[in-house]
Amino acid sequence: MKFIVILPFVALLFWGCSSSIDVANFTPEERLQYAIKLYEDEDYEEAVKEFEALLLQYPGSSIVDDAQFYLAKTRFGKHEYIIAAYEFSKLIKNMPASPLVPDAQFMLAECYYELSPNYNLDQSYTKKAIQEYQAFIDFFPLNERVQEAENKINKLNDKLAKKEYSIAKIYEKMDYYNASMKYYDYVVETYHDTPYAPKALYKKIMLLIERKREGEALTETKKFLALYPEDEHAEEINQIKSSLEEKISLN
Repeated sequence: MKFIVILPFVALLFWGCSSSIDVANFTPEERLQYAIKLYEDEDYEEAVKEFEALLLQYPGSSIVDDAQFYLAKTRFGKHEYIIAAYEFSKLIKNMPASPLVPDAQFMLAECYYELSPNYNLDQSYTKKAIQEYQAFIDFFPLNERVQEAENKINKLNDKLAKKEYSIAKIYEKMDYYNASMKYYDYVVETYHDTPYAPKALYKKIMLLIERKREGEALTETKKFLALYPEDEHAEEINQIKSSLEEKISLN
């Protein structure tokens, strides 16, 4: 983020009531500082007005990217995440050379993260958040917030995996076994690094055994032990594997 110096005589004005300050004679830089102080004081309604006025009155000035960034942050502070995402996107697209672009890209992802709902609802915003965090990582791999972005992606992937896993369980309860196993397969293949992958493969193995599909079950037990040797079900799966091998050898 660009470093903003608060001018002494402007700083004195900040001690007063914001509604009593006449900004007509402020320079663009002084007015930006005033608007940022409103934002920091969580006077978001007034801050929005000031940032929008700055963008309208000084479209070609050196402070325009700061004004755009803080306008987006103010919308975020008001929990207006869709509008905030739009404002962050404007900075990224219209001011690609700004040093604020990395922060704007991260905050764009944060907007969609906040919009991501419970796992049993539509996950469009969840997928969008993952997409934007990944864009942040790809474009700014040395940024100090990359690890945070990766952690958020992992958390969001867990949510997506939980949704697919829950659908598989619903199909299983309805005795739609083939559909259930397809969803379990999808969890294992797509969300292999989430806690739901070994759970899904375990459930699939149990279904195959229940359906007397021993050959397929044996193949899946080997896969389970190769992928998740330390899982809580590994010992049980190993015993099942031995039992299946013995049973198949006798046929």
